[in-house]
Amino acid sequence: MSQVTLQASTDRALGSRHTRRLRGAGAIPGVVYGAGVDPLAVSVDAKAFRTAVSGEQGLNSLIDLDAGGKHFLVMAREIQRHPVRGTVAHVDFQVIDPTKPVLAEVPLRVVGDAVEVRHADWEVDQQMFSLEVRTRPDQIPNHIDVEISDLKVGGTIRVSDLVLPEGVEPAIDAGLAVIATHPGRAAKPVATADVAV
Repeated sequence: MSQVTLQASTDRALGSRHTRRLRGAGAIPGVVYGAGVDPLAVSVDAKAFRTAVSGEQGLNSLIDLDAGGKHFLVMAREIQRHPVRGTVAHVDFQVIDPTKPVLAEVPLRVVGDAVEVRHADWEVDQQMFSLEVRTRPDQIPNHIDVEISDLKVGGTIRVSDLVLPEGVEPAIDAGLAVIATHPGRAAKPVATADVAV
């Protein structure tokens, strides 16, 4: 996995007045934290931060944070947004060990065509749009495919049914539904015995 470098300033003053001034100048206040690291107040350029997390990995991008000449390998966590404008108001940077597993939220991508479900005028209902996984930082996938071509009427695809890359495991209940099916308005009657559980 590639890394992006992000410059951070460590001389930001604390307090709401100084924070508003920072945001007005196009900066985002944040904090660096992690095992063996004392919390460090920083600020980063808003445009540079957007660029750092705009690649395929998104918020799972590995960032080489240059904080006043001291480098930290971090991932962006706990992003707070302005309630109206939606702009990033604060970000926590978690220091990580590249050799140890981390938790990451990975988008789910539905692929294929549930022909049998569609022909019965039933509907495919995506109930989960991302999956929390545990894996090493360099093994975090950009997305996880959910194949629905073999989905039957009344069927469900659960977390345990997903095909995950090697070294990646779900960090949530394996029995949770990712995809379900339900009758559409013009659904044809289906015998109970035919409905997959």
